Amino acid sequence: DVQFVPISAKTGMGADALLEAIAVQAEVMELTAVYDARATGVVIESALDKGRGPVATVLVQQGTLKKSDYLGCGVHYGRVRAPFDENGQQVDQTDQAEPSIPVQVLGLSGVPDAGDDFVVVADERLAKEVAQQRDTKRRESRLVATAGSRMEDIMASMGQNLGQANLNLLVKADVQGSVEALRQSLVALSNDLIKINVISSGVGGITESDATLAATSKAVIIGFNVRA
Repeated sequence: DVQFVPISAKTGMGADALLEAIAVQAEVMELTAVYDARATGVVIESALDKGRGPVATVLVQQGTLKKSDYLGCGVHYGRVRAPFDENGQQVDQTDQAEPSIPVQVLGLSGVPDAGDDFVVVADERLAKEVAQQRDTKRRESRLVATAGSRMEDIMASMGQNLGQANLNLLVKADVQGSVEALRQSLVALSNDLIKINVISSGVGGITESDATLAATSKAVIIGFNVRA
């Protein structure tokens, strides 16, 4: 049921065999995509670039993503500047990306999360509405307990049989993939003595608003490859 293709990132061995296996599998499963339509797809990775602002790497799944398209991407929106490929070059002369093509997109209002869906809409007003609706929905579904303790209080209470303690964390990292990995790894450390809650996470440096939120929520800030 599952193909195995040995590959090596160091030597490049097996890359051609992998591409051929994917092409054969797609043909057998009769996988097709619509070209002549507004693009939809998913965010693979995202980061905050010092010179270019929010940068999202997206994979086009249906339709064609073109320069100057208005985009609703997770809880953010924007107008697509010229899409770039993995080498930092413009995709092609037509400034567009067809299905199965991953491209870097600039011009968003913020840094989306990895795994967020994106959709091309008619105009900026609609893109903004889509982003706001998604943001409202995400806020409503985010049921994270904010009652926590400082690290010092938790260390002092451990071993005193006071029940399970809550430790709130605020995580910032350089890219969205690192944020997700840190969130999952930290939450998985919870046990009978302590419950770990990641109350907020994001990409970029640790800001004053992050410190304010941490102080209000009695949370500990963790920065990965970022500065305060």
